[in-house]
Amino acid sequence: MMKRVAVVGCTGAVGLTMLELLGPTDLQVVCMASPRSAGKPLQAGGRDYLIEPFSVEACATCDLVFLCVSGDFALKYGEVLAQSSVVIDNSSAFRYHHDVPLLVPPINGKCYSGEHLIANPNCSSAIALMVLGPLHQAFGLESVIISTYQAASGAGQPAMLELRERAKRFEDYGQDNGSENFAHNLAFNVIPQVDCFEENLYTREEMKVVWELRKVLDEPQLAISATAVRVPTLRSHAESLTLTFRTPIQSLNAVRHLLSQAPGVEVVDEPSEGLYPMPMTSTYKHAVEVGRIRFNLIHGQHGLDLFISGDQLLRGAALNAFEIMQLVRR
Repeated sequence: MMKRVAVVGCTGAVGLTMLELLGPTDLQVVCMASPRSAGKPLQAGGRDYLIEPFSVEACATCDLVFLCVSGDFALKYGEVLAQSSVVIDNSSAFRYHHDVPLLVPPINGKCYSGEHLIANPNCSSAIALMVLGPLHQAFGLESVIISTYQAASGAGQPAMLELRERAKRFEDYGQDNGSENFAHNLAFNVIPQVDCFEENLYTREEMKVVWELRKVLDEPQLAISATAVRVPTLRSHAESLTLTFRTPIQSLNAVRHLLSQAPGVEVVDEPSEGLYPMPMTSTYKHAVEVGRIRFNLIHGQHGLDLFISGDQLLRGAALNAFEIMQLVRR
């Protein structure tokens, strides 16, 4: 029986959100961070903690370890920690390893077969898959064109603070356009670059979406194209989806009903009343909002256009990891 878990990287945005989710549980939670944070008190999820320095030996006393750290750190320690504990890694370090499951429990949780090292998907992928999974099962996806509008939280806690500060003192364009956390100043701006560019001129973030949707849906040849844009929202991503299917869709009401029954999805689709997914309404929600549901003008009943929004720190990261833990505990 699982009793004791560790959150490594507890002071970061995902780590703190992880602690909020663990607060109401009966689990003993150990907070670990870098030596500069060790010994400091931390309040999260209604509990008081004293941060411990990370060590392999301390993690070995835990049944499960959440890694809310960089990919380099996870590559160094992930497999070592998995020798004695179940490890759920939030970084990209192991997502594309053939023998490491990449899990979104409501979509492919049945694929889990007891592995001790488990990868949590990229935030944009996790949010999109909550909607793509049930649609693919019902109608058979043929192609996905996805544009993501990604919040500052995807670049971490310091990035969120920078956006707040830059927005407060913004006066006009052309002033203070540099940034410590983004390719350019994000306040009152959108930046068509998330992560570095690959040789094919797509960014690493865009290719993560391609690779991860294919792996989770178990469709290695699925046609996918992605564009990732950083926008000045704090913690909820929004995404535009253009989808084509093998099976024709008979009615939009059938799509709405299907998605309303899907776990972790909330249909918000009354555009005439100004009701559709937005970061303003999806922030702090466990569910992904989906709306603007319509037949695609090019592909007719074989195509859909949708708009979705989900909290990057919850549905896109910590909540998915929490649901993986629940899957492991069964």
